[in-house]
Amino acid sequence: MIANEETLRHLMVKAQGGDKQCYSSLLMECEKWLRRYFARKINPAAIDDLVQETLISLHRKRSSYDPTKAFLPWLAAIGRYRWIDSLRKIYRHEHGELNEELVADPQEESVTAKVSLERLLGMIPDKQADVIALVKIEGLSIAEAAAQTGQSESLVKVNIHRGLKKMSSLIESE
Repeated sequence: MIANEETLRHLMVKAQGGDKQCYSSLLMECEKWLRRYFARKINPAAIDDLVQETLISLHRKRSSYDPTKAFLPWLAAIGRYRWIDSLRKIYRHEHGELNEELVADPQEESVTAKVSLERLLGMIPDKQADVIALVKIEGLSIAEAAAQTGQSESLVKVNIHRGLKKMSSLIESE
């Protein structure tokens, strides 16, 4: 069975009310949906971990779900944030460790993630991509990024916000 929006929303409402059986069913259906959602986006070897991280986040955030709103966009947003977080972790870990002379397997998770992140950064304006890389990936402060790029601190914040928003919309459209 592939659960639809209404079924998932109903299960979530019941789960928020304390129905353990509905919560168990909700998690099983969400797991199936998330596997399909991530299948187009990441290396198949990384799907299990990302699905589990997303389900943990769903568990932690379940009280924030508004039953008057659609469930799947809420779940997709959680999944998207977990995916971006995983890309950041891999990019930070691998940043500077790639040797140009080595040939990497394109299915390797870290290479795939780095290529995906670099591709996304390449699809947004340079000023936004630069400050996102400096602050969110390299860990510089807003002030340090402003000094390095010549942008004001408020412009750095605006460019990060706009860039991340644009990247999120690009991810959603994939």
